[in-house]
Amino acid sequence: MALTGRTALLAALGSLPVGIWDPSWTGILAVNAPLALACACDFALAAPVRRLGLTRSGDTTARLGDPADVTLTLTNPSRRALRAQLRDAWPPSSWQPGTESAASRHRVTVPPGERRRVTTRLRPTRRGDHRSDRITIRSYGPLGLFSRQGAHRAPWTVRVLPPFTSRKHLPSRLARLRELDGRTSVLTRGEGTEFDSLREYVPGDDTRSIDWRATARHSTVAVRTWRPERDRHILLVLDTGRTSAGRVDDAPRLDAALDATLLLAALASRAGDRVDLLAYDRRVRALVQGRTARDVLPSLVNAMATLEPELVETNARGLTAAALRTAARRSLIVLMTTLDATPVEEGLLPVLPQLTRRHTVLVASVADPHVARMAGSRGNADAVYDAAAAAQAQAERHRVAEQLRRHGVTVVDATPDDLAPALADAYLALKAAGRL
Repeated sequence: MALTGRTALLAALGSLPVGIWDPSWTGILAVNAPLALACACDFALAAPVRRLGLTRSGDTTARLGDPADVTLTLTNPSRRALRAQLRDAWPPSSWQPGTESAASRHRVTVPPGERRRVTTRLRPTRRGDHRSDRITIRSYGPLGLFSRQGAHRAPWTVRVLPPFTSRKHLPSRLARLRELDGRTSVLTRGEGTEFDSLREYVPGDDTRSIDWRATARHSTVAVRTWRPERDRHILLVLDTGRTSAGRVDDAPRLDAALDATLLLAALASRAGDRVDLLAYDRRVRALVQGRTARDVLPSLVNAMATLEPELVETNARGLTAAALRTAARRSLIVLMTTLDATPVEEGLLPVLPQLTRRHTVLVASVADPHVARMAGSRGNADAVYDAAAAAQAQAERHRVAEQLRRHGVTVVDATPDDLAPALADAYLALKAAGRL
């Protein structure tokens, strides 16, 4: 139960003349007794809240940055009309800052025995599962003086998926893949190491591709065509330890790694390779295996939606053991981790030979563009000190990357905006060189 602002206003307006002309208990009673009677009648005529029926429908998934509409259906089984104000509560990250009040509150009128729908539009600002909280309903009488209030629960979950902003780079990389596959009209030999077919020699072909045995059997010169290896195994390993929680451009490093992982997975599945995912810090956080080319991307997106950085040091030995268990045959292992000196030199380098002995390893790391801007700053003493600190940090990353390269590891170190296309280019380069 709750009094409304209208009741307080009427009480104040009625008490004002009494206080001016005849301030007494009798005058106050003469004003407030009819008002109290009106409130009692208004409360009796308000539709009961506890008997309402509530069901939900609508979106269950949405990409980060896109809206999600969740519909709430109210059924009024009573004989009185429902005039209500409703608050549909969700976690604060379900809306843009400052818009929660307007988006979560609704006014609704439901005649006796009928139902009405109200739609709450969510605009999530974080990945993961967003679960609905309680629904608070305040039912008013016809005079608007008194209200009944109650809370209901109608569980609903909206899973917010990674945005996959790097998909804009996919068409250009697929075009490069078709060129490698020898399916374009250019007069160059399709790169790769798997024999594809024979065709007639045309000017401009590499003479090293001439098949002399086939030429001897025919009246024309025959050349071999090649294609990149197919049906190779790609294992995408996400380091979800404390270093992935560092914020770059106001977003965790893990988010940039997820975006780059999705682009590489989409490209590799189109190339005919098999893609698996492992997320690890001190235990397995996500594992996707054995998906078909059609199902791999939805499976990866769904598994990544709930991944969050863990504020623990990554167990490099455990990560290596989990990767070796997942990649039973020779594979390309793409490790999304940091290039900070301490985690690499004390954690990754001692166990790296176990991976490079059987697999091709590619390490991808998110660089901070603010460090590059600091390195170029000048003008005063503070800027010079900032530039010196940034240059030292860059030199440290280059030294760590060079250590990894000496172990036969391909290293990609790029800013969040450039990491996804750079990783895709590195994959295509390995494929063209026949190193998968």
